[in-house]
Amino acid sequence: MTSVTTIKPKKTFSWNDIRELWRYKELLYFFAWRDLKVRYKQTAIGIAWAIFQPLITMLVFTIFFGGLAKIPSDGVPYPIFVFIGLLIWQFFSTALSDASNSLVTNQSILTKIYFPRLILPISTVATKIIDFFIATLILVGLMIYYHFVPHLYGLLILPLLLVMTFAVSTGIGLFLAAVNVKYRDVRYVLPFFIQILLFITPVIYPPSIAGKYAWIMALNPLTGIIKAARAALLGNIPINWLLLLISGIACLFTLLIGLIYFKKTEKYFADII
Repeated sequence: MTSVTTIKPKKTFSWNDIRELWRYKELLYFFAWRDLKVRYKQTAIGIAWAIFQPLITMLVFTIFFGGLAKIPSDGVPYPIFVFIGLLIWQFFSTALSDASNSLVTNQSILTKIYFPRLILPISTVATKIIDFFIATLILVGLMIYYHFVPHLYGLLILPLLLVMTFAVSTGIGLFLAAVNVKYRDVRYVLPFFIQILLFITPVIYPPSIAGKYAWIMALNPLTGIIKAARAALLGNIPINWLLLLISGIACLFTLLIGLIYFKKTEKYFADII
């Protein structure tokens, strides 16, 4: 007599999900490595695109916003000011874009075998960490050129900022990935949303430029992350710990909302994708 085992995802996120992710850590590594190889497999300069893209963006922003528009940069050279913001922004925006499409692009796997569905968007976000560290080579060069030496406490806080960026990217990515399974409008709306978000995030300007309305920008978790990264690396202004705390709470809240919604809708993925 044969037995049949039916696997049903739970509607809520629990500690068992974390243990299951750990059991499938090799699969998470496989998906992350596969995405990284596929992305650069047929390109002429390969993984150097991780350096080329933020470098060109920094040059364009420096010419138009720093040179022509004369946007302030908290008393530091505009190229290094904007590049620190671009590092965080590129990690967030590319992770969000790819994570939102992770379930749809893996439709054939999703409908055939069982594995924790959380692995797909999380592995997609994880690959952006590689791009982030590669792009920091330009930042090292800029800091040497402009004679900036970060303090020890500045270097120690950077892993925390990276974890916070990972959390907010994963949280929003999980939510949009789940929505994208049912409503494919996400792929059309998301690029517009990312473009708008760029201009309400202090990537090309300091939050102080908003004057008395700067508190509104504090609601954006990337504001505290980017401002703390600049303060830690450049030392031109003290770290605003209250703003960083607000950003940390916002990142955690976003991650929890994304996990809850993802788990609530997970059981329908294979049926409607």
